[in-house]
Amino acid sequence: MIYPIIIILVLVFAYYLFTGREVFGAEPKGKRLERMKKSVHYKNKQFQNLSPTPSIAEGYSMPKVMYDFFFAKKDPLLKPHRSIPSVHTDLKNIPKEEDVFIWLGHSSYYIQTDGVSFLIDPVLSSYGSPVKFFNKAFIGSDIFKPEDIPHLDYLVITHDHYDHLDYPTVKSIRSKVDKVILPLGVGAHLEKWGYKENQLIEEEWGAEVLLKNNIKITYTPARHFSGRKFSRNGTLWTSYVLETPSKKIFLGGDSGYDSHFKMIGDTYGPFDYAIIENGQYNPAWKYIHALPEDVVQASIDVNAKNIIPVHSSKFALALHAWNEPLKKITQLGKQKDLTVLTPMIGEPVDLNSSDHKFQVWWED
Repeated sequence: MIYPIIIILVLVFAYYLFTGREVFGAEPKGKRLERMKKSVHYKNKQFQNLSPTPSIAEGYSMPKVMYDFFFAKKDPLLKPHRSIPSVHTDLKNIPKEEDVFIWLGHSSYYIQTDGVSFLIDPVLSSYGSPVKFFNKAFIGSDIFKPEDIPHLDYLVITHDHYDHLDYPTVKSIRSKVDKVILPLGVGAHLEKWGYKENQLIEEEWGAEVLLKNNIKITYTPARHFSGRKFSRNGTLWTSYVLETPSKKIFLGGDSGYDSHFKMIGDTYGPFDYAIIENGQYNPAWKYIHALPEDVVQASIDVNAKNIIPVHSSKFALALHAWNEPLKKITQLGKQKDLTVLTPMIGEPVDLNSSDHKFQVWWED
C-alpha cells in the first residue's frame, strides 16, 4: 500500500506546485470575499447565472465532448492554412479626437471615444492558456504586443478565463493603466499581479459607475462561468453597457443566449454598436457560448444598429473551421437585414461613420 500512497502524495504536491504559479492568480478572501457573500448572485459559494445553466446541453455528455475534442477527426480548416490578414495600426498615435474601435484578435479590442481610451480583455501573448505550448495563436493573429499599447484610461475585464484575462499581458501593461474595470472577485488576481486596490473598480450586475468625460459604464448580466483552476464560478462574469455623450456601446463578454439580452436592450438600448462574442461555439455548450443564430437574435434583442462579432480568428477552442463564425454571422445577418461589421485584426473602425466597408478577408 505504501507505493500508491507515495504516488498520490507526489501527484498532490505536483498539483499544488503547478497551480501555485502566478499565472493562476489568487482566490478572493478577506473583505473582498465578504462582499461577494452579500451579493444576491452568490449562493453555495459560487456566483450563479440568472437562469439554470448546465455546462453540457441535453443529449451530450462530458466524456463524449472530451473524446471529440481530442480524438475525433478535425475540420481541415480548424486552423488557417496561411497567415491571418491583419493591419498593424499604431495605437499610440491615434489622435485623441478620433473615436475608433480596433479589434486586436479573439475578444481583445481597443476603443477610444470622447477622448477616453479603453482596452478590453487583452490577450497579447502568443497563447491563450496557463502554459506556452497549449492553445497557440494563429500566425498573423498575434501582431499586437503589450509594448504596442498606449497609456490607458481604463483596462476592462469581462471575466477571468485565460483567453480573456491574460497574465503576461496584464502584468506587462500595468504601468500604463490608470484604472481597471472588472467584475466582483476578479480583483484578487490583479492585486496578486501588482495592481493597487485603489486602481480597481470592482462591481456586480446592476452597478453604474461614472467615468471620465461624463462617460458611464453599467455592469450587466452574461450567461457564462468563471475560474482559472478546476473549481468554477468563484468570481463573477459580466457584460457592460458603455454610455458616452455621443454614443452607446454594448460590450457583450462571453455568453450563451438567454433573456438577459432582451432585458438589456429594453433597459439601455438602442445601441450604436454591439460587440458580441461569435466563435468557439458547439451545440454541446450552447448555454455558455452562443451559436451564430443565437448571436443574431441577441443582436436583435439588444437593438443594435451595428454588430461587431469577436471571439474568433485567433485560437482553436472549438471544432468548427476557423473562419466559420464570420461566414455564418455575415450570412445570417444579411437574412435579418442587420449591419455586421467585419474589420481585419488591427483595422480601425470609425465609430462616427455610417458608411462602413470591409473586405471578405476570411475566405481561404
